[in-house]
Amino acid sequence: MHPAFSVIFLTTLIGAGQGLFLALFGAESLGLLGVLPAPGSDFLALGSLVSLVFLVLGLIASFFHLGRPERAWRTATKWRTSWLSREVIVLPAFMGVVFLYGAAHWFGINPPLGTLAGGYPVLPSVVLGALGALLAIVLYVTTAMIYACIKFLQEWHSPLTVINYTVLGAASGFTLAAAYAAWAGGTGLVSFLVTVAIVLTLLGLVTRIASLVRNARIKAKSTLQTAIGIKHPKIQQKSQGFMGGSFNTREFFHHMSAAFLRGMKWVFLLTAFVIPAILLVVVLATRMDPTGVLIAAFVIQYLGLVAERWFFFAQANHPQNIYYQSVA
Repeated sequence: MHPAFSVIFLTTLIGAGQGLFLALFGAESLGLLGVLPAPGSDFLALGSLVSLVFLVLGLIASFFHLGRPERAWRTATKWRTSWLSREVIVLPAFMGVVFLYGAAHWFGINPPLGTLAGGYPVLPSVVLGALGALLAIVLYVTTAMIYACIKFLQEWHSPLTVINYTVLGAASGFTLAAAYAAWAGGTGLVSFLVTVAIVLTLLGLVTRIASLVRNARIKAKSTLQTAIGIKHPKIQQKSQGFMGGSFNTREFFHHMSAAFLRGMKWVFLLTAFVIPAILLVVVLATRMDPTGVLIAAFVIQYLGLVAERWFFFAQANHPQNIYYQSVA
């Protein structure tokens, strides 16, 4: 497939924003339980704003791959059958909850609603945070299922697509959260956030390699033989039937060489996983100021995820390319 950068930025930006929110809510919850130092309201409010910025940027990016942006609202009307419609509904709902969560902390609108067993208070921010965490997970799933549900694109049609979208987005979000905590002075949270970021980054490396191995072993269901109904073992296409390019030759193939794809694969494996993991481990192993290292880890990881998402789209081999292979 031909990768659209608007979709690449949409999925990577909102993925990081979702992961950051999950990190904030996790830190608040563990703080209330006494497992971690309780983060301050200003810290959670500003962090929610950062998460919201990433979500808004992703939403803006989405409009660049719409033919008629003024009709974007219509994409929500097929929610019963379309994963895209479900994403269109869940994304603004999640953004609204993130805004309310941040506002509850910023304006101090957080009176206890009751107590749990053990005397732990039930706060409005916790209720909003739990709802936001649920919506974040649902958003990961709906975004990934837009691609995983397409059966004829075998590289996408796998549970690994959903797993990778979720784990990779969460990994970048927790790396961002660690950098934010170091910058904002939340030193008591840095080690926890870095540790989770390392686990998610390594888990993402394992699941992404698993998908690469799976895709390398795919046996195409469509061939020249099945396309024309002839079982002869030696069929070779000599012409695509016309002399010029078309929508089909432009939009369903990336027009890059196999060597370029192999290089891009190693680029994203190093920059999205290996290098960030090393930088995160360095933060845990040393007593240096972690702010600069963590910011660098997030930036490198995000750029790596942009490359990973480009490769994800480019690797999908549309069956129509069988006919256009003489040009592709």
